[in-house]
Amino acid sequence: MKIGILALQGAVREHAQMLEALNCEVVLVKEVQHLPQLDGLILPGGESTAMRKLLERGQLLEPIRDAISNGLPVFGTCAGLILLAREVIGQESHFAVMDIVVERNSYGRQIDSFEVELPVKHIDDDVKAVFIRAPHIVEVGKDVEVLATFEGKIVLARQQHMLGCAFHPELTTDLRLLRYFVEKVVAM
Repeated sequence: MKIGILALQGAVREHAQMLEALNCEVVLVKEVQHLPQLDGLILPGGESTAMRKLLERGQLLEPIRDAISNGLPVFGTCAGLILLAREVIGQESHFAVMDIVVERNSYGRQIDSFEVELPVKHIDDDVKAVFIRAPHIVEVGKDVEVLATFEGKIVLARQQHMLGCAFHPELTTDLRLLRYFVEKVVAM
């Protein structure tokens, strides 16, 4: 199975290591020609505004939006969640493909980063969640399934072939969330 990672900025290496541990072939997506060969795509954490500029400069914004709209399974983590959102409070949306509203930097600045154990729907036992300048989901559409919350805020959700989380599963050794993406979302 070929899983691409948007490799413009952010936690690319960490996602690649986890996907390789799950026996996935990793494709570092930097150009449009990488998209047709993919079974799924990871939008890693990083800085969403910088990623938007790099997506536009590389002429990737529309092709990735089209690929996701046409069913390419996608997993957005932190900034990747922001990229997926239909609406971003106080900012222009990016791909605008997932029926969610997101607010950036919901848990403070980088110095306020933290880890917690979260119960996640469809996964046995709690998942370690690393929050770094994390967003949260303010509102979900009727076809969006909430998979995890923290302190009353939605931090993980799925809509059909799209999975988005506010935290960084790639900064832990726990493969379960990436396995969920590969087994459940990509296998749809």
